[in-house]
Amino acid sequence: MAIKIRKIEESDNKELATLIRVIFREFKIDKPGTVYTDPTTDHLYDVFKQEGSDYWLAEEDGVILGGCGIYPTDGLPDGCVELVKFYLSADARGKGIGKILMQKSIESAQHYGYNEVYLESFPELATAIGMYEKAGFKKLGHALGNSGHFACNIWMLLVL
Repeated sequence: MAIKIRKIEESDNKELATLIRVIFREFKIDKPGTVYTDPTTDHLYDVFKQEGSDYWLAEEDGVILGGCGIYPTDGLPDGCVELVKFYLSADARGKGIGKILMQKSIESAQHYGYNEVYLESFPELATAIGMYEKAGFKKLGHALGNSGHFACNIWMLLVL
């Protein structure tokens, strides 16, 4: 199994958007106020052209297995970036690929000089929540910033 970790390319947009929506249906979180209905989901390459952001993909034999990135979401405190769009196909879970993608994103945050990483999630994604906690993320009692993803009800922060 030769997993390749690389940054997003424009040609990845369609395959990545499809993967994200499949995962949201799998966990029954395909609802308004999530990236499921967010129009930017179809144009992630353009989203991650933003200065201070990066998006990492895991690929095997030309197939995207998942991705994870950081984005300077509006309204976050100075020095804070959001861990965003972290998804893995069902076949890729439990193999350490998600941990690698998350670590690459945290390294990007450090590279850009951020000192905190924020994320939003759902209770349905319990395995991911456990991984975030092992990485040092702590739960918050409220949202930070203006992601527009009002359906999320778990908020976490990692101090770098």
